[in-house]
Amino acid sequence: MLNKRLLIKNLLAHNSENSFFDKKLKIDISNKEGKAKFLKHICALSNSNPNNNAYIIIGVSDETNQILGVDFFDDSKIQNLINAYLVHPPKVSYENIPFPHLPERKVVGLVSIRPKTETSICALRKNIWKYWGGTVFMREGSISKPKVFDIEIKDFNSKLVNEIESHSQNNIKLTLDGVFDFIEKSKDYNPQYQVFKEYFVVCWAGKIKQINGKELLSRVNIELINEQVKLFYSDLDKVEIQYDDDKFEILEYIHLGLEQKFAYYPLEKVSIKFQNTMKYEIETELIFKPPKYDAATLRHFLNHNKTLLQKVSKHIKLTPNELADLEQAPSIYLIAYLNGFKTALEALYNAKFLLKKTYPTAHQRVKDNLRVLRKIKYN
Repeated sequence: MLNKRLLIKNLLAHNSENSFFDKKLKIDISNKEGKAKFLKHICALSNSNPNNNAYIIIGVSDETNQILGVDFFDDSKIQNLINAYLVHPPKVSYENIPFPHLPERKVVGLVSIRPKTETSICALRKNIWKYWGGTVFMREGSISKPKVFDIEIKDFNSKLVNEIESHSQNNIKLTLDGVFDFIEKSKDYNPQYQVFKEYFVVCWAGKIKQINGKELLSRVNIELINEQVKLFYSDLDKVEIQYDDDKFEILEYIHLGLEQKFAYYPLEKVSIKFQNTMKYEIETELIFKPPKYDAATLRHFLNHNKTLLQKVSKHIKLTPNELADLEQAPSIYLIAYLNGFKTALEALYNAKFLLKKTYPTAHQRVKDNLRVLRKIKYN
């Protein structure tokens, strides 16, 4: 089984960007340009590697190869985006890989593009940004370019990629080191671990809180140690964990409401199912039903949000009560959007850039709510 942290190190150590490996400082699929560029690279890497895995590493400096990390990217629905825009799409996964030297909320993103079982060429299904539907992309060295194909694609990379992956296999030392490292980093958050099928090790930690007779965790970190894959949940969320001999389940709740009337709403269930063949599958199910409010109430809160953000833009000092309201503003935008106020989404994006430098707590709340919206959108 691949140790993903070791795989990233091996890719960076032995290869510059090439026809099976790309690296990015960051990606942004919140707009059409970012989506188009991401899809272009997926398409090109898939076409250039019909018989082997290809990879994109996110959070690495192009110039120095330094691992800088990116924010945790919880987007299990990224495959839906690829299926929507690509003909003959490959199977793609996005995983968050922790590195010891990175800050708590930073990870390295690893995009894995699997080889396809059929020989069909991957292409854009429809227009996006400046790329036309029907366009086919291919890698030329480190560049993804449009191509016209009239010959069979040859297999150039399988041997080299297989060698890199074979040198990135897990072993007992790496597994034990991973468990001990997790426990040490999480010693203030009730760290636990469980072994599945005599091979897979899952570690998790979080602040424990009893709510309505259930034990819920906040500030939750979960790691599949064998592969160094990290699942992370924000302060906005509460998580319920259950497991048996065959699976590890995570039920995520989100805390939403207006004024003093808040409740925990089930958002998504993630199931990690372990097999006797030393394989596992991760399945996600969105179960969110947003709270309903009348339009007049929501307009009142949206107007108050607008006033607060105008003060922020003019650098007017906020009172303690206004600061508390500002931290709730992102959740209000989320609730309003889910209740039919489409302009609330644009306001939420605008707040992200306005709050970034001066109000870090409110800015983090914006990112948490945008993550929830991504989950809903790609379902």
